[in-house]
Amino acid sequence: MPASICGTWELISNVNFEGYMVALGISPCLRKIALKLKLRKVIEQHGDQYVIKTVSPLRNYTFSFKLNQEFEEFTQRLDNRHVKSLVTWEGNKLVCVQTGEKKNRGWTHWIEDDKLHLVGILHRELLKLCRQIFKKK
Repeated sequence: MPASICGTWELISNVNFEGYMVALGISPCLRKIALKLKLRKVIEQHGDQYVIKTVSPLRNYTFSFKLNQEFEEFTQRLDNRHVKSLVTWEGNKLVCVQTGEKKNRGWTHWIEDDKLHLVGILHRELLKLCRQIFKKK
């Protein structure tokens, strides 16, 4: 069984977040603000349902899903796109593959050295990757 990713996590490292936002088409003004925000992730599991909240002083984003079940997601408060998302465990990593307007989009969460890692992927062939690391609060 993979390590539990549930809990409240505070951002301690943020690599290539701006490049990732550029690839998503987020405006320069919003990117500038987003780069200064202290993000928190709150991850909960209720039976077979997960809830992931990204919390910041400017905007919050919450979504929920069941593993191995594709669902419609509107990335409101992020880049405002409609995507179909599928989240699965691949070994010790929680992996989301999204299909929609932007190709090869998704993210991966995992625990390493008591820290929550998040890699956001967009256009794998262009290597638009964002890596964030969170510590448990």
